[in-house]
Amino acid sequence: MLVLVPHEIGEDDIGIPPVVTLEELLERVATGDQRAFSELYDGVSARLFGLVRRLVVDPAQSEEVTQEVFLEIWQSAARFQPERGSALSWMFTLAHRRAVDRIRSAQASRDRDTRIGIRDLPIDTDVVSEAAELRVENERVQRALTELTDVQRQAVSLAYYSGFSHSEIADELSVPIGTVKTRIRDGMIRLRDALGVTA
Repeated sequence: MLVLVPHEIGEDDIGIPPVVTLEELLERVATGDQRAFSELYDGVSARLFGLVRRLVVDPAQSEEVTQEVFLEIWQSAARFQPERGSALSWMFTLAHRRAVDRIRSAQASRDRDTRIGIRDLPIDTDVVSEAAELRVENERVQRALTELTDVQRQAVSLAYYSGFSHSEIADELSVPIGTVKTRIRDGMIRLRDALGVTA
């Protein structure tokens, strides 16, 4: 559908303003006709801005993108080919492309800032070294646990890894509470010896 734009009445007009199509205006813009460009702008700027705004969202950036679109229309009007579609759809395509470019550029900038921000974050060496020490210590304890008898390892694991009380361990293993205490005491002594810890 062609969009019509009122044309100023000239000396030759007979009181009825003629209308020109956007395609005709684009042809005149291609020859450097500033008046045609002004009419084209008046006729489609609100619609192009609306499209850009829906995509870009930010009002200030949407205005910038719309200005870039009109600059591109001014510079490339000669490339418009009416046989390939309407003038309005050609301008919408330019606007859509510019808006998407702006969105991608903004996202790339945010991603870059995030990468730089992460890279520049100070590393707390105390936290890192503490985590490394804990991991090494945990591996030493796991190796030392293998030197306990099965019943000692079971009692110690239930007490220190599962958080069971002595009476809960006694219930779990169906043994007297005194036996649990003995197994844990003997297991801890063997663990200290295996880890080289002096009492």
